[in-house]
Amino acid sequence: MGNKRAVAAILTALFLIASTGLCAEQPKELTVFCGAGLMSAFSELGEIYKNESDASVAFNFDGAQILRAQIKNGAYADVLAIPNDKNLKALKSEGFLNNSSISVFARNWQEIIVPKSNPAKIQNLSDLAKPGVKIVTGAKDLPITNTTLQILDKLAADPAYGPGYKEKVLANMVSQETNINFIVSKVALGEADAAFIHESEVSPEYADKLIVIDIPEKYNVKSEFTIGVLNQSKSFDLAERFINLVKSDEGKAIFEKDGYEPA
Repeated sequence: MGNKRAVAAILTALFLIASTGLCAEQPKELTVFCGAGLMSAFSELGEIYKNESDASVAFNFDGAQILRAQIKNGAYADVLAIPNDKNLKALKSEGFLNNSSISVFARNWQEIIVPKSNPAKIQNLSDLAKPGVKIVTGAKDLPITNTTLQILDKLAADPAYGPGYKEKVLANMVSQETNINFIVSKVALGEADAAFIHESEVSPEYADKLIVIDIPEKYNVKSEFTIGVLNQSKSFDLAERFINLVKSDEGKAIFEKDGYEPA
């Protein structure tokens, strides 16, 4: 009887040790949903975070409207980083975000890109209204689409462009893409003549394939980029540490390098 009890005690102890070991070996991972245009900066931040903490980062990069739909449909994420637009406002009002955790980490302006070959010979904003120009834009609720419409409204209100300017430019929009990276690649590959993008959204692989046309500040729109923790997060401390990195001097240097104005 004593031997049986001893064996049972040993087996129980071994089970507890094994269970403890398995729990200890479970890696910590933070899930970050992030606007596609932030891919370069956030990928770099993810590597820094992994090296400086005991957790890795799994990113989901896509258009803000797609990330919003995924979250509403039950997708898990700890952190959300997207422009401060209707998608963010909807997620806040619907209770998905910890509102006290939300803050602005960067800003930037819009610009126009055309292919290096510039087949449509676009030199200025007026040229976007010429018949036959192929402009690629974003899907309905993509943040760049909303800011593009605001810019076109400002231009149409100026007699130098006239009230018909916006309609002519909209008539030239031949494709609606679901995220900003698809827009940039279409122009870089010569599949479109022009596009409106944020200043920071030309990736290094396409930089030498594009020409940038500046938009004067009086017509331009400055976008804010926000970050916050989702209420569903099971790793609030890890999420806060990642946000602190994003807003640190190290993070600001990365955003500035990528063409953002750090907040």
